[in-house]
Amino acid sequence: MDFDTSSYLRRSAGRAKSDVANKLVGMLLHEASRLRANATGLKVSDLAYGNAVVATFGTKCIYCERELERNRAAVEHLEGMNRFRVGLHVPGNVAVACVICNREKRRDDQLKDLVLADSGWKSFLSHDSRSCSVSCKSCAYWASIWPDQDKRVERLSAIIAKITKFRESYAGVLTLAPLVKQQMRREVERLYRECQDFASAHIGKIANLLQNSEI
Repeated sequence: MDFDTSSYLRRSAGRAKSDVANKLVGMLLHEASRLRANATGLKVSDLAYGNAVVATFGTKCIYCERELERNRAAVEHLEGMNRFRVGLHVPGNVAVACVICNREKRRDDQLKDLVLADSGWKSFLSHDSRSCSVSCKSCAYWASIWPDQDKRVERLSAIIAKITKFRESYAGVLTLAPLVKQQMRREVERLYRECQDFASAHIGKIANLLQNSEI
């Protein structure tokens, strides 16, 4: 058995402060999404948008194109709603993926600087074994789905083209003025750092009280 229970448990101890900071970043991006949706009149919850997603992707994962199952599907933000990608919950950026692709894509979404493409979703789909090291886990993932490299390159390129075309229909809501996007990135990063500092200070203070108590 390859699963390392001990290592998994050790990693969980360091996630608390990041989880809180990431939650606040998500709240900020959801509020920005609400304002953007109100300004453009386009919402993810609109029936027309749901129909457009189905018309383009059917009932398959937008990435690997395997059939979706109710308990194995995830709402997918093409540009992740995190401090690195600063994606929004708006039409053109939201679809449905299988939970496996949703999880695998996080390796690209959580990189500060992307190398293979200028967006998290496109970078994820660019791991076709031609540009990465042999140890790349994302390349290995796609190779497990399409073992033949020629077919893998063809399928990944076709999926990138399909998603690109889909997003072009929502360019008005997806496109932010460069200065606005730059300011959003700065504010998101500042919120994340300030939350981390706040959590560290107060957790340390409470920990000291517990350490000095007789309980």
